[in-house]
Amino acid sequence: MNRTILIVDDEERMRLLMEAYLKKEGMKTVLAENGKDALDKFGKYEVDLVVLDIMMPLMDGWTVCRKLREISNVPIIMLTARAEDEDQLLGFQLGTDSYVTKPVSPSILVARIKALLKRAYSDEENGEKNNYDGLCINEEAHEVKINEDDIYLSPKEFELLCYLIKNKNIVLTREKILDYVWGLDYYGDLRTVDTHVKRLREKLGAKAYLITTIRGVGYKFDIKGKNKKSIHLE
Repeated sequence: MNRTILIVDDEERMRLLMEAYLKKEGMKTVLAENGKDALDKFGKYEVDLVVLDIMMPLMDGWTVCRKLREISNVPIIMLTARAEDEDQLLGFQLGTDSYVTKPVSPSILVARIKALLKRAYSDEENGEKNNYDGLCINEEAHEVKINEDDIYLSPKEFELLCYLIKNKNIVLTREKILDYVWGLDYYGDLRTVDTHVKRLREKLGAKAYLITTIRGVGYKFDIKGKNKKSIHLE
């Protein structure tokens, strides 16, 4: 499966060099020249890993990392010209998965990217298509099964479920869900999200507990809550 890498660096030469090396490995790339550009493109594309420089104009890498961790658990590799232990410690505290000091060989960085992708997506690469306590999702085939029984979902319900799963254990606001699934040009209100979540839960039946309501905020695909006896469903 092709992976999409978001490369965030204010040096154009570095962005283009990394893009060339990653494309040789069959990967797709999205390029961003600053922090604000990175957050904007992260919301528009299905990103599997982020390579993030620290020192950038408009918004530094620390801030971008913190904001990404509020909405996603996507793997993040931080790039910096500083090798101080304090910087690395801060990076790991913010949720960085790996830390690379510049200058770095592109081939070494690609090897680090491939290793992190393998670790982060090992279940998918081994053919275990997102199995969550009997709920199985195969995004490529557009299939949903519960204990081997096929479940029919509408296109929006399927997209909603995939979005929740990709951000598992992270609370997503109704606004973020609406913008991602229905698009920024959609003129409906937040009740659209609630209605689709309700229908999705009904179709998931005994697995509905995997989608948790966070009162006053939104929803979360909660794989840690599989042993909860009861969850309030709005």
